[in-house]
Amino acid sequence: MLRWRIVVGVAGIAAALCVEALASQFVVFPQAGELVSPDGRFVVRNAEHESAPSEFVGTFRSLWLTESASGRSRKLCDYLGVAAVAWASDDLVVVTQYVTKKTSRALVFSATGRRDPVMLDKTTLTQLVPAELRPALRENDHVFVEASRVEGDTLHLRVWGYGQHDANGFRWQCAYALREGVASCAQEPSSH
Repeated sequence: MLRWRIVVGVAGIAAALCVEALASQFVVFPQAGELVSPDGRFVVRNAEHESAPSEFVGTFRSLWLTESASGRSRKLCDYLGVAAVAWASDDLVVVTQYVTKKTSRALVFSATGRRDPVMLDKTTLTQLVPAELRPALRENDHVFVEASRVEGDTLHLRVWGYGQHDANGFRWQCAYALREGVASCAQEPSSH
């Protein structure tokens, strides 16, 4: 149980840092409880995992999207620990899931269902970035992919990490074209 508390604590700190940097947009779940879309048509809500007494519970949660007028709901995703969530527009929900104390991933959901969900993590980005950037993703054991914003049809990401390949860490700014499925990344100027 102590291990899970440490994982949740580290993830909470990482989420708080991400949210602090983007304070006006992202809220941290489960603490937030809910987040209403800019036009008020949809609400993202937290739901605790309900299970049989024999199942392990306590840290598994889900994000649900509810249409305000009809009350129809659908599950967006499950998460462990914390998730940073923001509305990128009236239709797009952006989520950063802190999966473990070593990794996170970014997700984009369409509230209206007009677009397929997008998930970007260490594995996905490894396939999308140029060959010279791949060792940073493959050979570091701590890699975080965090959504920062959506502008037009582009998801902007902050990708950072450290480990055996980059003992002093690496920091990238990435852009992912939602329609084309193409990513481009550049090292942050202050990065090594």
